[in-house]
Amino acid sequence: MFPPATDPGLVPSPSKLSRSAGAFTLDDTTAIRVTPGAGPAAALLRTLLAPATGLPLPLAPDGRIVLVLDPGLAGLGAEGYGLTVSGEAVLLRAAGAAGLRHGVQTIRQLLPAAVLGARPVRGVPWSVPCVEITDVPRYAWRGAMLDVARHFQPVSFLRRFTDLLALHKLNVLHLHLTDDQGWRMPVAAYPGLTEVAGLPHGGAYSRAELCDLVAYAAERGVTVVPEIEMPGHARAALAAYPHLGNFPERRLDVWESWGVCDTVLGVTDEVLDFCRTVLDEVMDTFPSPYIHVGGDECPTTEWHRSPTALRRVAEEGLAGPDALHGWFMQRVGDFLTRRGRRPLGWTETGRDLPESFAALAWRDEEHGLVAARRGQPVIMAPHRSTYLDYPQSAHPDEPLGQPGRAVDLPAVYATEPAPAHWETDAAAHVLGTQAQLWTEYVATAAHAEYLAFPRLCALADTAWSGGRDWPGFQARLHHHRTRLDALGVPSRPSAILHPERTTR
Repeated sequence: MFPPATDPGLVPSPSKLSRSAGAFTLDDTTAIRVTPGAGPAAALLRTLLAPATGLPLPLAPDGRIVLVLDPGLAGLGAEGYGLTVSGEAVLLRAAGAAGLRHGVQTIRQLLPAAVLGARPVRGVPWSVPCVEITDVPRYAWRGAMLDVARHFQPVSFLRRFTDLLALHKLNVLHLHLTDDQGWRMPVAAYPGLTEVAGLPHGGAYSRAELCDLVAYAAERGVTVVPEIEMPGHARAALAAYPHLGNFPERRLDVWESWGVCDTVLGVTDEVLDFCRTVLDEVMDTFPSPYIHVGGDECPTTEWHRSPTALRRVAEEGLAGPDALHGWFMQRVGDFLTRRGRRPLGWTETGRDLPESFAALAWRDEEHGLVAARRGQPVIMAPHRSTYLDYPQSAHPDEPLGQPGRAVDLPAVYATEPAPAHWETDAAAHVLGTQAQLWTEYVATAAHAEYLAFPRLCALADTAWSGGRDWPGFQARLHHHRTRLDALGVPSRPSAILHPERTTR
C-alpha cells in the first residue's frame, strides 16, 4: 500500500485527488450495492476483478461497494465521476454510465497491480487506499487508431487493445479497415473484397466478429469508429473489382508496397453506388455516430487521363480533374449525413473536406486551426507527436519503423489539442486528440503493444487531464509500469526482436 502522503500513480491523472490514512479491503464477504441504471458498471467491475482475485462480489442491498447513477450530478458531465473510499465503504457516483465505467477503471488502478493479471493470485490483500476523487475529462474524444489493413490482427488482439484503451480512459478505437494493401471487412454484395483483397498480410473479419467487438468495446466505454478509405488508398478494392477503377480493362494485384499508390477509384455512378453499398453495411455493423471515409493522399493523375473522369468534370462544371476529389467527398458525406451519421476524414490542408465533415488534422496543427475556423469539429493528430509507427527512440535496438526522427514520450506528452494561440471560438471546435498506429512495419500484436505503450499513457494524460506536469507524469508512470507489466505489455525492444530471450 501507499503511505497516505503519496500519489497512487493514476494514469491519467484525476482532476482532484486527496488521500487519507487507511484502506478498504475486498474479501469474500464484499458485495456491491447497485442503484437503478448502475447494473452494467457493476457487471464490468465484477468481470474485471474476478480473474485475479477470484472474489464473487455479489449484488446485495447492504453491499459496501456502492454504485450510484444520478443524472442530477450535472457538474460531472457525461463522463465524469466521483469516488470516495473509506475504511468502511467505496462510493462511486456519476451522472452518466460512461462516468461509472471510468470510475471502475480508477478502482482497478487503485488496487494492487496484480489485480490486472489474467490468472488467480494468492496472498495479496486486495486493498484500495482511502481517497476522495472528483474527475472530469478535458476532451470528449480520446482515441487511438489501429491500422489492421496493412497487417491484419486477430479479433482477440482487438479486444485486448480495447481493454488497454479503457484502462487509460481512452474512449475511441478507430479501426483502419481498408487500404491499398488489404480489405478486412466483409460486404455481402461484394464478396471479392475479402476473398481477394483480404488475403495479403493476414485475412479478414467476419460480420459477427466485428459486431461482437463493438458490443465488447461498448461495455467498456469505447466507441469503435470504422474507416473505409476512399477515393484513394483503394488499390485492394480495385484488385477485387477492376471495373471500379478509372481503367476498367486493367487487372491489378493487391499492392505489396508501402507508401501512396496512384491507383484510385473512378468517379462513375457505379462507383458511388459501390461506396453507398459498402457504407450501408458499415453503418449496420458500427453504430458509431462518426464514420471515417479517409479522403487524404489521393493522387489525381488517373483522373487527368481518364476519358470518363474528364466527362464527369465537364458534366459537373468543375474547374478541372483535381476538383473531383471535393466532388466525390461531398457526395459520400451527403449520403452519410442523410442517414444520421457524421462523416469524418483526414485533412491535409484544413480546407479539403466538405464543411459537413469532422476533420482529423495530421500533417500540421495549423490545418486543424483552419478547419476549426470553418466551424468543423476537429480531432488533432499531428504526426510529429501522435504517430506511433515512428520509433520511440534512436536507440539501435529499436524495431524498424517509419523513416524519420523518433516520436519519444515527451513529444507525445506535449501534444496540445487546442494550442494557446488559437482563438477561443476555434478552440471550442476541438473534440480532442488521438494517436495513430500504422502497421506497415508492425506484423505482430506484441510489436503493436510495444509501440503503443507507454506513449498512449502520455496521450491519455494529455487528453484527460491537461498534460502540463511532465515531472509528475514521469513519477506516476514509474508506478504505472508495474500495471503494464502485470498485463504483459512489452517494455523492451528485445521482446520484439528476440522473443525467445525474454518473457517481457
